[in-house]
Amino acid sequence: MYTLAVKRNFIAQHFLIGGDWGAENELHSHHYAIELQLEGTSLDQHGYLVDIVHVEEELNSIVAYYRDRTLNDTPEFEGLNPSIEHFSRILCTTLSARIDAPNIDTLMVIVWENDIAWASYRLSR
Repeated sequence: MYTLAVKRNFIAQHFLIGGDWGAENELHSHHYAIELQLEGTSLDQHGYLVDIVHVEEELNSIVAYYRDRTLNDTPEFEGLNPSIEHFSRILCTTLSARIDAPNIDTLMVIVWENDIAWASYRLSR
């Protein structure tokens, strides 16, 4: 199995809803790190799993969309607690729809909220 990964960092804000989580219920920022991992069993005619330039363009586009925004205010999080679990699923399904590569069997997005906490979502195609 081949794996290719691309990572980006950005700052965004959120506040948690639906429970009493103290300071997390107030608007605050996180320095997020998003890592996209793509897996497949075969390479294309050039020896690539996927065009990394295309992957970087799509990841950069998503990061630009969320950078310096409040997650709660985006349509993707309407009615949802903006947890890193939901965030990883939203990012993974969005990237899966944007990256058209026949060699990709699995996508996984890992969202780091800080140096010690992360969540991931894996999608098989």
